[in-house]
Amino acid sequence: MSSSTAPSGQSPIAETAPLSLCAREPHVPAERLVAEMVPPPRFDSVRFDTYVPDPHQRSQMEAVKVLGDFAAGLGGAHAGGSGRRKWFGRKPSAPSAPLGVYLDGGYGVGKTHLLASLWHATPAEPSLKAFGTFVELTNLVGALGFQQTVKTLSGHRLLCIDEFELDDPGDTVLVSSLLSRLVEAGVALAATSNTLPGKLGEGRFAAADFLREIQGLSSHFRPLRIDGEDYRHRGLPEAPPPYSDEQVTRAAYATEGASLDDFPSLLDHLARVHPSRYGALTDGLRAVCLTEVRPVPDQSTALRLVVLADRLYDREVPVLASGLPFDRLFSEEMLNGGYRKKYFRAISRLTALARDAKGLVAK
Repeated sequence: MSSSTAPSGQSPIAETAPLSLCAREPHVPAERLVAEMVPPPRFDSVRFDTYVPDPHQRSQMEAVKVLGDFAAGLGGAHAGGSGRRKWFGRKPSAPSAPLGVYLDGGYGVGKTHLLASLWHATPAEPSLKAFGTFVELTNLVGALGFQQTVKTLSGHRLLCIDEFELDDPGDTVLVSSLLSRLVEAGVALAATSNTLPGKLGEGRFAAADFLREIQGLSSHFRPLRIDGEDYRHRGLPEAPPPYSDEQVTRAAYATEGASLDDFPSLLDHLARVHPSRYGALTDGLRAVCLTEVRPVPDQSTALRLVVLADRLYDREVPVLASGLPFDRLFSEEMLNGGYRKKYFRAISRLTALARDAKGLVAK
C-alpha cells in the first residue's frame, strides 16, 4: 500500500499528511486534452532569445535562425487560404522555405526549448497552434477518434510534435496518416525526436529513420541537425545519491503539496490509470517523494514510468527518492532494446528532477 505515514516515533512536521499519487484516479474529458495542447509549464516563458547555444556547436546557433525564419513565414492567413498558395502551391513564392521542420539531435541539446519557442513565435492565436508529445497526440486520437481529431486540428496554423516515437510502428502509421490529412488542410508541421547518446555523431541516420517512417510526408520536412551534449549535465554536479526512507518521509511531511508513495505501489497504480491521465495525476503537486525505488520489473511497467517522468518533467515537479539511483531503474536488456530512447530520456529527466529536489531535504 501507499506510504504516507510520519517517521516512526516522530510527529509530522506539516499539519496534514502528504498527498498520495496512489489515491488519485483522475478522469480527464476529451476537451481538456485539446485545451492542453500547448507548451508545458516548464516551457511557458522560453523564446528563441532565451535559448543559450553552446558556443562550440555552430548547428545550435543556425537552428535558432532557421526556426525564426520558419515562424515568420507562417504569418498571414491560415494555410487553407492565401497561405496555402505560399506554402503548398506548385510554385511557391519562397521555394527555399520548408513546409515542415524536423529537429534531429541527442538528449538535452534544447530541441523542446526550440520547438516551444517556434510555437510562441508563430504569429497566430494560441487556439490556432497545437503543441504536444507524440504520446499525447496518439492519446488525443484515442479520445476523440481519428476523424474528429482531423476536424479539430485541421484549422490550425501549426502543429508541433515533441518526442516523435520511431519505435512504435502501429502508432507511427496512425500519426503519419493523421499528419497527411492535416498537411492537405494546410497545417504546417514541426517535430523532434532523439538520437541515442552513443550515436550523437550519426544524426543523419536518425533523420533518415524519421523520414522513412512518415513515408509520404517526408517531402514536407526539412531535417535540421542540432549537435551538442546534454545541457542538464553541462557544467552541473552529478545527480544526488538516493536518500534514506526516513529523510524522504520527513521531507514529504515538511513540504506543502508533496506526495509520498512507495515506488512498488506507485508502479502498480500506474497500471490502473490510462497514460493520457498522468498529467492530471500530477495536478497541484509541489514535489513527488518516493521510497523503496527498485528496478522496474518489466517493459510495460517501464513504459508507463517513462510517461509519468515526462509529465513530471514538463511540470517541473522535483522528485526525492530513496532506494536505487535513477540510472539503475532499467535493466541492460531494456537499455539495449527497441525502447531504449525512451528509457534514456526518462533517466535524463528524472536525474534533473532529483537535482531540483535536493533543497527539500534541508527542511
